[in-house]
Amino acid sequence: MASLFRPWGGPAVVVLDADQGPQLVLVVKGRASGLEVVGLDLERRTLGAEVLHEALCARGEAPHRLAIEGMLDAAGVPTRRRKRALEAILRERLAPGRLRCCYLLRQPASAPFIAQLQRQGAGRRLSLLLALNFVRFGLFLFAWWLIGRGALSGTLEQGWLAGWVLVLLSMVLVQMLATWTEGLLALWAAVALKARLLTGALRLEPSTIRDQGAGQLLGQVFESEAVEAMSINGGFRGLSAVIELAIAAVILGLGPAPGVQLPLFGLWVGLVVLVWWQLYDRMKRWTEVRVSMTEDLVERMVGHRTRLAQQVAARRHDGEDERMTGYLEAPQAMDLSQVLMRAFLSLGWLIVGVAGLLPVFIADDPLSVGALAVGLGGVLLAGQALASLGGGLASMAQAAIAWRKTAILFQAASREEDRPAPEARIRSEAAPARDGQILVEAHELLFRHPGRPQPVLRGCSMTIARGERILLEGRSGSGKSTLGSILVGLRKPDAGLLLLDGLDRQTLGLEGWQQKVVSVPQFHENHILTGPLAFNALMGHEWPASAADMARAQEVFEVLGLGELLARMPSGLLQMVGDTGWQLSHGERSRLFIARALLQNPQMIVFDESFAALDPENTRRALDCVLERAPTVVVIAHP
Repeated sequence: MASLFRPWGGPAVVVLDADQGPQLVLVVKGRASGLEVVGLDLERRTLGAEVLHEALCARGEAPHRLAIEGMLDAAGVPTRRRKRALEAILRERLAPGRLRCCYLLRQPASAPFIAQLQRQGAGRRLSLLLALNFVRFGLFLFAWWLIGRGALSGTLEQGWLAGWVLVLLSMVLVQMLATWTEGLLALWAAVALKARLLTGALRLEPSTIRDQGAGQLLGQVFESEAVEAMSINGGFRGLSAVIELAIAAVILGLGPAPGVQLPLFGLWVGLVVLVWWQLYDRMKRWTEVRVSMTEDLVERMVGHRTRLAQQVAARRHDGEDERMTGYLEAPQAMDLSQVLMRAFLSLGWLIVGVAGLLPVFIADDPLSVGALAVGLGGVLLAGQALASLGGGLASMAQAAIAWRKTAILFQAASREEDRPAPEARIRSEAAPARDGQILVEAHELLFRHPGRPQPVLRGCSMTIARGERILLEGRSGSGKSTLGSILVGLRKPDAGLLLLDGLDRQTLGLEGWQQKVVSVPQFHENHILTGPLAFNALMGHEWPASAADMARAQEVFEVLGLGELLARMPSGLLQMVGDTGWQLSHGERSRLFIARALLQNPQMIVFDESFAALDPENTRRALDCVLERAPTVVVIAHP
C-alpha cells in the first residue's frame, strides 16, 4: 500500500468494505510518514499506510494467515523472521488476486499541457532551478574573483586559496542539486508529452490516418522522439544560456571597458541568432530529405513482395542514386552552419572580447588588478553563455522542425469526445433488454468524406431491433463500410439523427456507445498486436484477464475451430503473436478478430466483410458461433 501512494502518487479514493456498508477514504498524497487523508471535518490528517492496508486486506488474508502460520511453526522459523516470512508468502499467494477498491484521480492527457505540469509541481521546481542557476553563476564569479585577484597581484595567500576551494566545492553541490531538479522536470515533461501524443494518436480521425501511409506514420513517431528530447533538453540549455547572457552583460557593464565590450557582445549575440536562423533553414531542408527517405524505404519494405512479383528487376532501384545524393548534400550545408555557430562564434568571441580591453591598456590611467579580473571574467563567462546559447538554439531548431510533423498528434489530444450523462448510465443499466425492442434508430443520415463534394450517404434511415440478424449488401464504394463505422461510433454523421437505446451519442458518450456496439473491421484495417494471444483476444474486454475470462476465451476459440492452433502453441493462450511472434494465417487472424468482438459482450456487432478470408467450412462454423453468441448482428458483404 505504501508503494502505491508514492510522495507524488495522490490523490485517490479508496473504498473500504465495512459491516455498515462501503466507506470512502480520500487520500491526498503519500508521505514518508504515512498517507495524508481528509477527515469528515474536511481537515487533513496523517494515516499510517499499514492501517489502510489492514482495513483493505484483513478479510482476504485471514484464511491464508492461519495456514501459513501453521506451516511456519512446522518449519521452525525463528520468531524474529516470522513476520517477514509471513508477509512474503502472503504476497506470493495473493499476487494473482485483485482488489477493485482504489481509484487514482488524474487529469486526463487531453487537459491543458501547462496545467498538467503545474499539477505535478513543475512551477516550484522551475523556480528552484532558476535560483540554483543564479547561485551557481554567483559562486563561479566569486571563485573567479578570488583566484584572479591573487594570480594577477602575484600573491596567493593560503586563506584565499582555501576559500577558493570551498567555493568550488559549493559549486559542485549546487550543480548536483540543479541537475537532479532538471532531470525531475524533464521526466515529468516527457511523461506528460508522451501521454498526450499517445492520446492524440488514438483520437485521430480515420480519414486523417487513411491519407497517410505506413512510412509517414512511422516518420511521425521518429519525429515525436526528437520533439521530446530536443525541446526539453534545448529548453533547459536555452534557459541556462539566457541567465548566463544576462549575468555576462552585467559583468561586462561593471568591467573596465563597458562602452566597448557591451556593444561587441550585443553584436556577437546578433551574429549567433543570424547563423542560427540560417541553420534552421538548412536543417529543415535536411529533415525533409531524411523523412522522405524514411517514408520511401518503409513503403518499399511493405510492398517488397509486390515489387518482386510485378516490377521489372532492372527498374527496382530507379531513383535511389538521386535520393542518396540529395541525402548526402543536404547535411553538408547544415554541418557548416553548426560548426560556424558552435565553434567559430563562441571561440571567436574570446579574441574579440579581449581585444575590447585594448583601449584600457593603452590609456594613461593605470588599470587596477580587480578591474582587469572583472573584465577577463566577463569575457570568459560571455563565451560560455554564447556556447550554451548556440547549443540550446540548435536543439530547439530541431524540436521546432520535428514539431511540424507531430503537432497534429498533440492537437488531436484536445479534441473533445462525447462524455456520458450520469442519468444515461443509470437508465442503461436499469433497463432490461428484450428481443424485438428497437436498439438502433437512424433518420435521414448524411455523411461526406473530408475534401469530397458529394456525400457517400444521403437520407439514410433504418431501424435495428434486438435479436435481428441483418445482411447489408452493395457494390464497392456504395457506403456500406461508412454506414457501419457510423453505427459503431467511429464516425459522426454530418446530419441526421442516430439513436442507440433511444439515446444519442452525446448523451451516451463515445465510450458508452462503443461498449454497446462493437465492430469487426475489414481485414486490412484490423491488426494483431505484438503480445500474448489472450491479450489480442481480450484487449477490448479487460486486461490483465481473470481466470474466468481466460476460460471463456478458450471456449470461444474452441467453438471457432482454433483448438488445434492452441494445441500447437507451446504457451497456449499466452503464446506471443504478432510480427515478431507466432505467425497466424489469414483465416486464423479472421477468426481471432471475430473472437475479440464476441468476448466484449456487446449488444450488437457489425461485421465488415469479416468472413471473406475463411473457407466454406470455417465460414459456417464462425457464423454458427456468431449467431449463437451475439445478441444482434449486422453483416456487411458484397453481393
